Amino acid sequence: MIFLFILSLMNPSIVRVRYSGGDWYNDPDIITNFAKAINTKTNIKIPEREIVLSLNDPEIYYYPFLFITGHGKIEFAKSELQNLKNYLWNGGFIYVDDDYGMDEYFREEINKAFPQHELVQIPTDHEIYKIYYELGEGLPKIHEHYKGAPKGYGLFLKGRLALFYTYNSNISDGWASPSVYKDPEELREKALKMGINIYIYAMTH
Repeated sequence: MIFLFILSLMNPSIVRVRYSGGDWYNDPDIITNFAKAINTKTNIKIPEREIVLSLNDPEIYYYPFLFITGHGKIEFAKSELQNLKNYLWNGGFIYVDDDYGMDEYFREEINKAFPQHELVQIPTDHEIYKIYYELGEGLPKIHEHYKGAPKGYGLFLKGRLALFYTYNSNISDGWASPSVYKDPEELREKALKMGINIYIYAMTH
């Protein structure tokens, strides 16, 4: 019940961030499917429609959870980078999922916004991997883009995990409808569980 109390104090909707350079809009059904999973697998109730905003939209400050994904290049204007900084320093949370080829561009943009901070790898015993579902092995690997294990990185501001970035994992592909990628149900379930952990962690910290 603590989650319901906390969520009653804020807008629990999931916002997809629109940006320049890449396909921010890919897999258009994932937010709706993810929100439905939150509503059915937890005691949290959130709107199931996707909200799309850019980092220049002042409305982002009404929403504590932003989501970014896509392939290849991602680019933010100076004003967007400033708003990103303000948003995170003021308690917002951003989850970023590299859908393939985004890594070098995303890291470059984050370095512009936070030159004094680093993305650090999150150990598998971190709370984000066990806050609701116990995921002792850490991130699931939904689709094979690169050899090796998937990795989760974090940007910490004054000790708070403000941004969580998943690489070589592609969790959000696992939120797509079964007919899109035809992934096994077990794999899709792992993706949804990890997503729920991320969402609950963000909304309770």
